[in-house]
Amino acid sequence: MSGAVLPTHGRFDFVPIVDRPDYSWPGGKRLALWVAINVETFGYGLDGPTLGNPLPMPDQRNWSWREYGNRVGLWRMLELADTFGIPLAHQVNSYLYETHPQIMAALGKRRRDEIMGHGRTNSEKPGMRPEAEERALIAEATEAIRKHEGKAPGGWMTPLQAESPLTNDLLKEAGYRYCVSWPCDDQPHWLKTRSGPLLNVPYAVETNDYVSVIHLRQDAPVYGDVVLRQYEEMLDQSVERPLVLALSLHTFIMGQPHRIRVLRDIFRRITEHVHFDRVWLATPGAIADHCIGLEPGIVPGS
Repeated sequence: MSGAVLPTHGRFDFVPIVDRPDYSWPGGKRLALWVAINVETFGYGLDGPTLGNPLPMPDQRNWSWREYGNRVGLWRMLELADTFGIPLAHQVNSYLYETHPQIMAALGKRRRDEIMGHGRTNSEKPGMRPEAEERALIAEATEAIRKHEGKAPGGWMTPLQAESPLTNDLLKEAGYRYCVSWPCDDQPHWLKTRSGPLLNVPYAVETNDYVSVIHLRQDAPVYGDVVLRQYEEMLDQSVERPLVLALSLHTFIMGQPHRIRVLRDIFRRITEHVHFDRVWLATPGAIADHCIGLEPGIVPGS
């Protein structure tokens, strides 16, 4: 329609990546790489991802597939990350402290890793709730992590990335420094909220195993090829400007034996790359801290 104005979120302005100031990551690195492990718990007979056609509830087959990630897959992935010296950002459902305490005890001992907020369970969508309920849910999930870990998480990823129009406002008001909910950029940028700025750290869509395996139904080697091509191209482009590459992994997907072989090859080829010296193996919290410490005007929205 001629003269029509498109609706906008109002969270940030359009700033092309080629029009931004240059900066580097710590140590002069040019590509920041962070790996998210989605550590999730699902109610038996409640909603959750399915592999193939869902069965009538309680659908014990698909619940068991998801639970495989907690019983087996996660532990393989932790061992693999340790082998290659890769720090992890664990996006955790807070009900795990009750349903899988051994997992949270193990994650709490991993000092180079980061624990992020990720709702209470991925069987619910907090962004689909009224403001008061979403605020209470964020507060409950945050407090559970603070109680058990001794500090509140600095970053948040809403389950399924299904935010409400107010999620960013509520996160800022709950004390969060950053979110990973807007995968629209290869650099961090600031979001406007009603209580001040909230940093958005780039997250994965194209390099998310859930998208590859569940939505696109690709075999693991295809996902591995996508990740490595993304890595090599971004490593080349980072000569011109600092970039962030995120990998998003799910314990019940990449923790499967046939896929863990692919993940091992991904980690090996990343760390053995001829230009690996340009790479900062980071957590999103460290990326956020670095950007928060830069002079105003460098990070878009500052």
